[in-house]
Amino acid sequence: MIRKYCCSVLLIFSLTLLVNQAGFAQSKMLAKGDTAPLFNAQASLAGNTFDFSLKNALAKGSVVVYFYPSAYTGGCDIEAHTFAELKDKFTTAGATIIGVSADDIQRLNIFSSDSNYCAGKFPVASDSGGQIAATYGLTMSAAKPGIKDVRGQDLTHGFIPRTTFVINKEGKIMAVFSSATDHISPADHVEKSLAIVQHL
Repeated sequence: MIRKYCCSVLLIFSLTLLVNQAGFAQSKMLAKGDTAPLFNAQASLAGNTFDFSLKNALAKGSVVVYFYPSAYTGGCDIEAHTFAELKDKFTTAGATIIGVSADDIQRLNIFSSDSNYCAGKFPVASDSGGQIAATYGLTMSAAKPGIKDVRGQDLTHGFIPRTTFVINKEGKIMAVFSSATDHISPADHVEKSLAIVQHL
């Protein structure tokens, strides 16, 4: 009887680990030392759509996964521009950058190629339903009617909180930066991420 009970507990524990590693929603935001959930997403680089794979990116080195509320909004525009300006330094450090938001791929095709923002230097991925964000323990807020972007276009998607995860090539999270809890600027996300990857 005890043996059956122990086997059952072990099976449940194993399934729980499997579920967490498979990329299901987390109850709290992932932290330094956690394993980064792998994901695939439709992304855009310089206006061209492709399938981004975190697993494939990690095979090349460290990865900075940065979640942001929306393309063509003040802070997010600054963040994208700063990543673009420092992209060569990330490349020298062997790091890949991937931005993730709830924007649809059509908006991202424009944003990724815009010379004022991503400037075709790094990809941005669409997480329109917030499923990828949920695996990292981030909750997407509901869309709010009447909100417009800097171009005057309606924003019809929810917002993912600005949060950056620096992941080493083994898939471990080495640092997490959150505007909500760390009270840092969008540009700080970039500079702090660069400092981490340069020492990995």
